[in-house]
Amino acid sequence: MRICTFLENGRHRLGLVDGDTLLDALAAGGSTEIFADTVAFITAGDDGIAAAKQLLADGEDAARRPFAECKLGAPVLPSTVLCSGSNYRSHNAEKANTPLSGKEPEFFIKTADCVIGPEEPIIHDPALSQKLDCETELAVVIGKPGRHIPVDRAMEHVFGYTVANDVTARDRQVRRSPEGLTWYELGRGKAFDSSLPLGPVIVTAEEIPDPQALNLSTRINGELRQSASTADMIWNCAELIHFFSINFTLRPGMLILTGTPAGTAWSVDADLGGTWKPEGALVPATRYCLPGDIVESTIDQIGTLKNPVSAARNR
Repeated sequence: MRICTFLENGRHRLGLVDGDTLLDALAAGGSTEIFADTVAFITAGDDGIAAAKQLLADGEDAARRPFAECKLGAPVLPSTVLCSGSNYRSHNAEKANTPLSGKEPEFFIKTADCVIGPEEPIIHDPALSQKLDCETELAVVIGKPGRHIPVDRAMEHVFGYTVANDVTARDRQVRRSPEGLTWYELGRGKAFDSSLPLGPVIVTAEEIPDPQALNLSTRINGELRQSASTADMIWNCAELIHFFSINFTLRPGMLILTGTPAGTAWSVDADLGGTWKPEGALVPATRYCLPGDIVESTIDQIGTLKNPVSAARNR
């Protein structure tokens, strides 16, 4: 099943994607309790899935519209986004590392305040960053609550998956001393307005039986910057769920970001320790993102998340 949110008269509504059409769950007679928003739907669990399947089978044409013509919002507004940095072997090898890089997941947090949806602008604010970078990542959507979740039960807590772009202010994130010590400031470098595009849809776990066998890619202005498989993760989805559940009770609608592969602009920025040598069809960045750029993040079986980069408005 594929779910999304879409704008209707200025308000977000839950949509069920059915081929090339979108079914408005509430207009089709869905329960206001179950289909109020994405988190309510996820929280409803099996009852929500059953109700959605019934709507898709019975929904009248009046509640449907062409999916391509809908203005989508972010498919979920998570209360908390738990993020793992340096979780791809290729990305870990291409950059300056801290003593813990590759030895345990790098742990940082984003919030709903960071989230934007498809086609919404990533804001380039030079007062914050001169080195705005993008990272395509698989996002795990939590469905079932739990704490101290064992690895062998972790996937039972997954509702589904979506595409994330972990937008990063590299000059805020990466710090280097004259002596060559590298450390990361993952607060200001990661969490800011428009730093988490999400979408275009959430695909339920039953449609993606193996999240470690997905290809992902990033294109900026049509140039292929990243292309890899989720098989290259150091810690797989189940291990990350276990790891983060030691700190937090995972709740329906929370997200876990699983890291990004090689090919970011940071990877070729020698001033910040980048050492990457591109292979195959990948095109190395010649600069960081600027207003006017178009970023496309794609993951197989989920779709493409597309966002422009826009200049910050004068305040």
